[in-house]
Amino acid sequence: WEEHYALSLELFDLAARCAHTNGDVISLNLLSQQVLTKSQSFEDKLNVMYYAMCVLASSSKLPESIERGLKILSRLGIDLQGCESGSVEACVQETKDLLSGYSDDEILNTERMTDQTKIMAMKFLGKLEIGMTQIMPKSVLYVTSKIIELSLTHGMSPVSPLGFAYYGSYLAKQGNSTRDITM
Repeated sequence: WEEHYALSLELFDLAARCAHTNGDVISLNLLSQQVLTKSQSFEDKLNVMYYAMCVLASSSKLPESIERGLKILSRLGIDLQGCESGSVEACVQETKDLLSGYSDDEILNTERMTDQTKIMAMKFLGKLEIGMTQIMPKSVLYVTSKIIELSLTHGMSPVSPLGFAYYGSYLAKQGNSTRDITM
């Protein structure tokens, strides 16, 4: 770790990813502890913290997974306590207002997100959105709005379509037509 920090971090991150993919919780925990102990910054810990959150979610510990994700996002400066006014309707309206400032072409041609910390934040948001759908469905829209906001202000990530799909689905369930989605 001392002589080849970047290489060590990458190898441990990749090994943790493999352990997560294989469902090897014990190895994932051991590898994660090394990264958490030896990391030089909070950002360097994000990958293993994401895998740990995923393991909690897949181990029927969804509330703990969501709580952990919210804490990590908070440390990254992303607040999910709700939209400005706190109501779901207001959150929908704020998102509509945000989207109304963009044409379809502008949204479709938005640059790709490059900030690695924002990309990781989006991964946490995507995982939260899926988990919250199961046990906290009324909170999902706040995550969805944040995904859309970050996508429009910092660029699109692989998680961005998930946010737009959830938002469109919510509006469709409310009886909005496709034309109403961004108006």
